[in-house]
Amino acid sequence: MHAFDVLGVPVRRRILELLVAQEMSAGEVTEVIRKEYGISQPAVSQHLRVLRENGFARVRAEGARRLYVVEPAPLQDVDAWLEQFRTFWDQRLDALGTELARGRRHRRERDEEG
Repeated sequence: MHAFDVLGVPVRRRILELLVAQEMSAGEVTEVIRKEYGISQPAVSQHLRVLRENGFARVRAEGARRLYVVEPAPLQDVDAWLEQFRTFWDQRLDALGTELARGRRHRRERDEEG
């Protein structure tokens, strides 16, 4: 499965967002996802399995619990692919930075006058 097929599903992206913050048990992930998306435990388990089998998440056993964490390598591959498109938003971010600096300078000048 291609990385964008894996990441194209909002539930999977949300699971990765949860796991990047901290290692979580399958039950903890399921609890959050069920509240936010209203899907069943088996459905959440299926999404976790897809993430694991495609290298986006790693699992380790701790007693009866299964703890999941993000595996960064596939995300680095996605980042490398996106690099060719960064120029499109980098220019806009640079322009935004310029406008923000201009606004701060204008406020300082106004405050110094008043």
